[in-house]
Amino acid sequence: MCGRFSLNQTGDDLAEAFGLTTVPPVAPRYNIAPTQPIASVVATPEAPEPHFHLLQWGLIPSWAKDPTIGSRLINARSETVSEKPSFRAAFKRRRCLVLADGFYEWQKQANSKAKQPHYIFLKGHKPFAFAGLWEHWTDPASGSELQTCTILTTTPNQLMEPIHNRMPVILPPEDYGAWLDPSYYEPQVLQAMLRPYEAEAMERYPVSTVVNKPQNDTPDCIQPI
Repeated sequence: MCGRFSLNQTGDDLAEAFGLTTVPPVAPRYNIAPTQPIASVVATPEAPEPHFHLLQWGLIPSWAKDPTIGSRLINARSETVSEKPSFRAAFKRRRCLVLADGFYEWQKQANSKAKQPHYIFLKGHKPFAFAGLWEHWTDPASGSELQTCTILTTTPNQLMEPIHNRMPVILPPEDYGAWLDPSYYEPQVLQAMLRPYEAEAMERYPVSTVVNKPQNDTPDCIQPI
């Protein structure tokens, strides 16, 4: 799964990497956690040009009565995303890029209940995009609206396999256009995008357990130990 990630890039870097016409207002984040607002790129029929948008992490299906379901839907398995009631509508029409430059995973330790956190990133610390889905939810009592999202996961590559049996889907730039296009729906083509990222293009190292607490959102989280 993917339960924490970072985004320590300038707005100019993100605009260049994701073809945005305006520079997004971003601040360095080192320990992004579920239920928090996260930087994303979306396209809609009303605004087809990809644009920066903040989404709450943890997808709330449009039909949900209780918004707390979102805390359990921070990830979606790519193998079943087109079938699951919580995700299939978003997979057809509301796909997004979740912007990041690294993520964390916790490795079980032999003969110990403790888990060692690792920080995983692309070589050169370049920004990248997780494949995401987003959804509208309207509070039936107040009428207020939330826009929420989930991050897709897949089987691990060789770098991730010793740590965990899942990893987030990182999309290559050539897939951004089709993934974001709300008018495009070719299930087999989209499913083929949801594959493990090339291990040779990634790096990882162990980090301090300071990252275990979401309130610790400092550069200490990404420092190697």
